[in-house]
Amino acid sequence: MNAYELIRTPDNRFQNLPDYPYVPNYIEGLPSLPNARIHYVDEGGQSANEVFLCLHGAPTWSYIYRKMIPIFLAPGHRVIAPDLLGCGRSDKLVNKSDYSFHLHRNLLLEFVEQLDLKNITLVCQDWGGLLGLTMPMEMPERFSRLLVMNTTINPNVLRFNPTFRTWRMWAKLSPDLEAGRVVQLLEWRLTKQERAAYDAPFPNRRYKAGARAFPSMVPLRPSDEGAETLRKAASWWANEWRGDSFMAIGTKDHALGLNTMLTIQKLLRNCPKPLLVDAGHYVQERGAIIAERALEHFGLN
Repeated sequence: MNAYELIRTPDNRFQNLPDYPYVPNYIEGLPSLPNARIHYVDEGGQSANEVFLCLHGAPTWSYIYRKMIPIFLAPGHRVIAPDLLGCGRSDKLVNKSDYSFHLHRNLLLEFVEQLDLKNITLVCQDWGGLLGLTMPMEMPERFSRLLVMNTTINPNVLRFNPTFRTWRMWAKLSPDLEAGRVVQLLEWRLTKQERAAYDAPFPNRRYKAGARAFPSMVPLRPSDEGAETLRKAASWWANEWRGDSFMAIGTKDHALGLNTMLTIQKLLRNCPKPLLVDAGHYVQERGAIIAERALEHFGLN
């Protein structure tokens, strides 16, 4: 582990972020990568009965949940929103090849255990779903509810998808990948300041290996790392899940939109009709209505 080269985004990159006033929290010493410092938002107080665990995707960070966090907090719930390794305020591995599906997943499992989170509502999108949807089967006693947005548990559906193939190639060939530009292309209503906030974690290309690694880590074939874990998770959701579920779909997403999300709905016992949102892939940018409707459905408002 000590051979891994880690770097840290300077704190001054995160000043004056619009609608993101949250004090940073950090955890270190997670067994899978002891030298790494992982950042997370922790709001609402440890005495709250309900915990909303918000997992972001690529190439975003916990900033993407800024429109949902206040809605979850209002009734008195606790919100935890970590930055994945290589993203946001979390440390970043310099070498792209050092990132892997199971490194990310193991760090998340260890994070939940270290904070001893219970009665969790899993809130996930994009890679937050690819990773997050595999977690409850390992610790079912900790998870009570699911709020799932534009993601998949069967990445094979992306294998021949032109939008995903373009994104995968772009990330591979663009060492200076601009996160803000990616988000704006798929969620066109960002302000200049919001786009800059998505770029904040990445001062230069040396910090971008993790963001660039995600598309190539999607397990498209049965032999790819993570594919078997996802197959087991799909079976678990179909046969073992006993919690409550809510789904929101950004309908303008051409990779992980309506058709892909309906395959997840079929897995989830008693999952209600999805909330359809006029949004692209980064549906959290329309997150206030999603959070409100989810709380209403769960009876937690």
